Amino acid sequence: MKKILIPVLFTAILFVQCGKDVDPYLIKNGSIGSLTKEIQMHQIDSIFGQDSIVKLNPIENALGTQGEVEIYEKGGGKLLLLSPDDEKDPNATITNIQVFDERFKTDKGLTVKSTFADVKAAYEIASVENTINAVVVFLKDSDIYLTIDKKQLPENIRYNNSKIEASQIPGEATFKYFMIGWETGE
Repeated sequence: MKKILIPVLFTAILFVQCGKDVDPYLIKNGSIGSLTKEIQMHQIDSIFGQDSIVKLNPIENALGTQGEVEIYEKGGGKLLLLSPDDEKDPNATITNIQVFDERFKTDKGLTVKSTFADVKAAYEIASVENTINAVVVFLKDSDIYLTIDKKQLPENIRYNNSKIEASQIPGEATFKYFMIGWETGE
């Protein structure tokens, strides 16, 4: 009896482990919910089958989803903007994702509604890039990068193009864009 019971229990445990669903809102390196950096654009229809997909630059006679798309919930809330590495190729992989919905979060709790203080508390800043109207913050060992409008910076650094340090960004600063970047060929 023991010889039969042990394999049956082991098999049951395997089925329980395999049956665990992926958190549809968890952001990790290389994935966001069921979406991974290996997913091709033509696969988006099946991954977001319960949501609405809006093709921003529809391509005539395209057999599947290709080009940049926005993902909306059936109720109308915007979830994501997906950008492929090649607009015209349905086999292209996604290189950039803009996150709109606050339910998407990292395992450290970072969301689109977080502040820069939350970022500094949970992540190490890899670099800060100064652009004309914003600063882009890159996180060490993460696919996430954040854009903060310069209007949220102190006036003495808002209008110059010199290097901006993370320590100069106020803790209460919010994000203009919450982005995930995946390089092709990784």
